[in-house]
Amino acid sequence: MSPQPEPDESRFAGWRNLPRRSRGLSLRTLVILRWMAIFGQSATIATATLYFHFDLPLWGCLTAILASVAMNLNATARLKRTDGSQPDGGKTAAHLGFDILQLSVLLGLTGGLQNPFCLLLVAPVTVAAASLPGRQALMMGLLVLCATIVLFFYSLPLPWQAGTHLIVPPLYKVGIGMALITGVVFTSAYAWRVAADAEKLELALATTQDVLQREQRLAALGGLAAAAAHELGTPLATIQVVAKELLRGSPKDGPAAEDAALILSQAERCREILKRLSQQPEDDGAFAQVGLKALLEEVAEPHRGFDLAFDVSVRTASGEPAPHVRRLPEVIHGLSTLVENAADFANSRVRVHALVDAGFIEVEIVDDGPGFPPDILPRLGEPYVTSRPHGKARRALAAQIADAAASAAATAAAATTPRRKTKK
Repeated sequence: MSPQPEPDESRFAGWRNLPRRSRGLSLRTLVILRWMAIFGQSATIATATLYFHFDLPLWGCLTAILASVAMNLNATARLKRTDGSQPDGGKTAAHLGFDILQLSVLLGLTGGLQNPFCLLLVAPVTVAAASLPGRQALMMGLLVLCATIVLFFYSLPLPWQAGTHLIVPPLYKVGIGMALITGVVFTSAYAWRVAADAEKLELALATTQDVLQREQRLAALGGLAAAAAHELGTPLATIQVVAKELLRGSPKDGPAAEDAALILSQAERCREILKRLSQQPEDDGAFAQVGLKALLEEVAEPHRGFDLAFDVSVRTASGEPAPHVRRLPEVIHGLSTLVENAADFANSRVRVHALVDAGFIEVEIVDDGPGFPPDILPRLGEPYVTSRPHGKARRALAAQIADAAASAAATAAAATTPRRKTKK
């Protein structure tokens, strides 16, 4: 667990540690992106010089491109010494900052804001907004803002055909600068929002998967206990035989006889414990076949006794007995989440009803609570949606529950598709 921030820094801790989908890009990705930029810049300068015969400051432009090449060669050398597949927020910010400065120098040498390629300043900020923490992404945006202001006042004339000069009105330059700043803000905000939504979904999915893995590990303990009981049975029988021999060969009232009797009684107790452990997987195994109503009763049992009446029922369309299903952790977790939600908001009664028809099982969970608030209804399916004031959502994403149940249905004895029809 990370240490808590100092009291005088607590109000800034949340801003500095804004959650992001990732903490930067890998060094290998940054190297690949810069090689693409170097190739594009070189091709553009070559085309402008050789085909359009523009009078470009070639030595200045080539120096800026060679600086980018040197930066990439240095990063490539580091890749050979370290693992460049791990994301690093600090290195990503440094490389993107260098790219912004290098591109700004090129633009300053080739017309500044009059150069149509000034639109490329949007790219590094967009990458930063999608992959970096909030503070570093904001720094990249401020760097582009400063570069735009400098390019507005200080830049060489826009290269043009020999003998002609393109004169752009100042008002046009102001419009280009405003458009560039607007594009940076809009695309950065868009990338930030998309990355934040993706982060929420990934976090909710990872949480659900962790819960399912924990339940599977707990369920597997029964099998481990049975194996341990089987392996310990032979040495325990040997201990009992030796204890009985000691008991017969010792005086009845002697201390050796008391010790032998104690060993024999404790060995018998261990045998009873091992017997119960060996029977546990057969009665309550990880994927044991259980009756459908028994499964629903198991899901509802933890919520009984809180002034709530639970009505659990199963009905088959053909009137046949309710089928047996596999006790899969995915199904248990999904149904438990929905029942817990119904119990939290119910006034006095929760009804869990299952309908079996044509090989499918439809589970309906209804409570007599107040229902979903109007502002929650459009957001159903998003992760961590709750109407509890200042509360933390305790239910996983409904779509994840459906996906987990669907994946379980592929291996279950009967296709199982729980559907939420909870009324709060």
